[in-house]
Amino acid sequence: MAKVIAVANQKGGVGKSSVVANLGIGMALRGKKVALIDADPQGSLTASLGFQDPDEIRYTLATIMMKVINEEEIDPAEGVLHHEEGVDLIPANIELSGLEVSFANAMSRELILKEYVDLIRNDYDYILIDCMPSLGVMTVNALVAADRVLIPVQAAYLPVKGLQQLLKTVLVVKKRLNKDLEIEGILITMVDYRTNYAKDITEMLRDNYGNTVGIMKSHIPFSVKVAEASAEGISIYCYAPRCKVTESFERLTEEVLENEE
Repeated sequence: MAKVIAVANQKGGVGKSSVVANLGIGMALRGKKVALIDADPQGSLTASLGFQDPDEIRYTLATIMMKVINEEEIDPAEGVLHHEEGVDLIPANIELSGLEVSFANAMSRELILKEYVDLIRNDYDYILIDCMPSLGVMTVNALVAADRVLIPVQAAYLPVKGLQQLLKTVLVVKKRLNKDLEIEGILITMVDYRTNYAKDITEMLRDNYGNTVGIMKSHIPFSVKVAEASAEGISIYCYAPRCKVTESFERLTEEVLENEE
């Protein structure tokens, strides 16, 4: 049975897709069987893994969820894309944004993604879900399907300010829809510790959330190489195996695997 980790933050630009791609491939490099689910209509995860025109992909997460809504039979292998670095991808594109209209009349609409995830759980060790930057129905679906939620937060004022709203949503989902949901931790991303500003924000996060939610020991430094690797459709491990940000993702992978043991 796979462990399912949702990577969520309603604020965009905090590195969710990069975290999902590089954490997932880091797990695969350690012998784990990993599926990545792109649950964002922008298709950032899909594009960052080399599938440059997500809107041209015919079979996506939207197709699968529509089948669940219509109670059609689903082939777990259909539509799964295989990345050269050893992870499977369930892609997304703009069709996913139109799905929220279909959610309006769907029975138990918060459980639709969970139904699919439960179908593929036995095929993987880990399933990582890249959530869209909102607290709408799709993100709630991801939280209901997940065992744990990892929260990337940029070391800047505005992303930190919105954290309370996300944590409230997680607690509501845990109380009403998924009592087993736990928070993996807050992951500080895009950090430039050469600035006092980043140090102050990090200290504030540790003071406010260190003893309650928990801050990951690992952090992801700001690096242009992450964006460059995404543009090439490969992981940071493949693009720049000896740089500092690669070491950070290695430490994050080890920390998450240790937490799940």
